[in-house]
Amino acid sequence: MWRMLRSTALAWMAFLLVAAVPALPPTVYAPVRPGTALTFPRDHGAHPDFRTEWWYITGWLKTADGRDLGFQVTFFRSRLPVDPANPSAFSPGQILFAHAGLSDPAAGRLLHDGRIARQGLGLAEASTSDADVRIDDWRLRRAPDGRFTARAAARDFALDLVFAPTQSVLLQGDRGFSRKGPGAGQASHYYSLPHLKVSGVVTRGGRRVPVTGAAWLDHEWSSTLLDPKAVGWDWVGLNLDDGGALTAFQVRDRGGRAIWAGGSLRSANGSLRTLGPGDVAFGAERLWKSPRTGGRYPVARTVTVQTAKGPRRFPLTPLFDDQEIDSRQTGGPVYWEGAVRTPGGRGYLELTGYVAPLAL
Repeated sequence: MWRMLRSTALAWMAFLLVAAVPALPPTVYAPVRPGTALTFPRDHGAHPDFRTEWWYITGWLKTADGRDLGFQVTFFRSRLPVDPANPSAFSPGQILFAHAGLSDPAAGRLLHDGRIARQGLGLAEASTSDADVRIDDWRLRRAPDGRFTARAAARDFALDLVFAPTQSVLLQGDRGFSRKGPGAGQASHYYSLPHLKVSGVVTRGGRRVPVTGAAWLDHEWSSTLLDPKAVGWDWVGLNLDDGGALTAFQVRDRGGRAIWAGGSLRSANGSLRTLGPGDVAFGAERLWKSPRTGGRYPVARTVTVQTAKGPRRFPLTPLFDDQEIDSRQTGGPVYWEGAVRTPGGRGYLELTGYVAPLAL
């Protein structure tokens, strides 16, 4: 509890510091440009000149007694519109957020927690040379041997997980330039690491439970991501049992129509098909209404993608319905983030903008 109070106080301090500064010229954020080559390990790290960035790991875990669990660990970075020349260590130029969730069918609802802090003063850091993001004792980092580690001690659980890559980096869109709308600049730099091999420990009620599993990492950064008409998006990442991987998303308007859509389908042999707006369709098979927020989420979906051999359908079934995250206390939105199954694969489904329009 003290950590949450401390983080909330820091967020208010950052807000007051921003509100107190004189009017400044509009902040110029770095643009996302096609043809920009991504290089690693540098692009695993932070890109502080861009407005918004996130590192996002989701996956399925299995306990020694065969129980299935879902999890997510996400770190966000946001550049604030303050004078970058301000020498003060208290100038809140970058804010970091983190969310962690555990989907346990035995609990019947998603367990989740979050953190928020401004970068600096030893409270929160995001390295620009490799993946290493930290808020207090929550951390996501990449080791020299290429493995990622994530640690998050939440209110009702703790995650201490190791992720070993088994496949090469998947560059989304056009070699990492991923369109998110019809307008110029509505895009992100975006790559994924599917089929991460997971090992580690989940702690619940003081009991440490060894787990194994498979996960998916997304890293994305942008300055102008969404069209003004957009209220949210639907996204799914699936680790397929044959070694393939599906990414599919749509950006929605208030009427639920797709403003833009896209993704990728990598086959077991490594060949990659980039999906455009005409290649992806999300169907809603069943809605679930949150008893807390009133949000109505299409938690059972059918995603249809066009392939060289014709349309391919991926029915999505949630591990259980109540996987809603209310992250407003730590500066985030209300959204649904849940473990889902499909015949021949498992992954995660994200549904945003169903309670209120998403603002980045």
